[in-house]
Amino acid sequence: MTRPPTAAQRRVIESADPVTGRLRGTPAQLAALVQRGLAFRHPRPPHDHFLTPAGHRIREAGPEAPRQRAPSGTPSAGVFAARTGGEEDAPPPGPARLREVHSAWQGLLELRRMTNPDGAVDRPCGWERGHLVPAAALALEAAGHRPAGAGTDGYRVRATAQPEAVAVYAPDAAALAACAATLERAGWQAGEYTEPRTRARYVLASPRRV
Repeated sequence: MTRPPTAAQRRVIESADPVTGRLRGTPAQLAALVQRGLAFRHPRPPHDHFLTPAGHRIREAGPEAPRQRAPSGTPSAGVFAARTGGEEDAPPPGPARLREVHSAWQGLLELRRMTNPDGAVDRPCGWERGHLVPAAALALEAAGHRPAGAGTDGYRVRATAQPEAVAVYAPDAAALAACAATLERAGWQAGEYTEPRTRARYVLASPRRV
């Protein structure tokens, strides 16, 4: 069982920036939060500290959170997963999810800056080309598109037989065009096609290299 943060550590968590999760505290407090999986240290100077999704949940939960028992397997419990659409056990919508998505997208932009040879953030990086479906889904969710869920229409991102390409489906033509535009702004090449057998329209998207 993971011990709850101390009162001083909790004050640091509660004073974090509500959008970015940027933290201010003593080196010892920040290091302790990192050790507990509630914060991470940015690899680039000035090496600021930010809340992880688990840290955001404690901040959102309020004063009772420190007395709650952490679930087993805490390190994996905080792993972010983009909504690809149609999941049976999807995370609930709300402010906490919006913050997680925002943090994940900002982290991906930073990964682009660090790993693309020219430091470009306007086109996908190697990680995205190796994780096509979650990368495309994150771009869509971060832009505010609604994923398909139980009883709700929305986008669905699926793998394809083509190398470095995903298929995106949407409930209507306008939503499909909006998904294509979002992916293009995120550095993907996107075009609309029709499935020969079902006649369903979809967007075929590939990460742009140049």
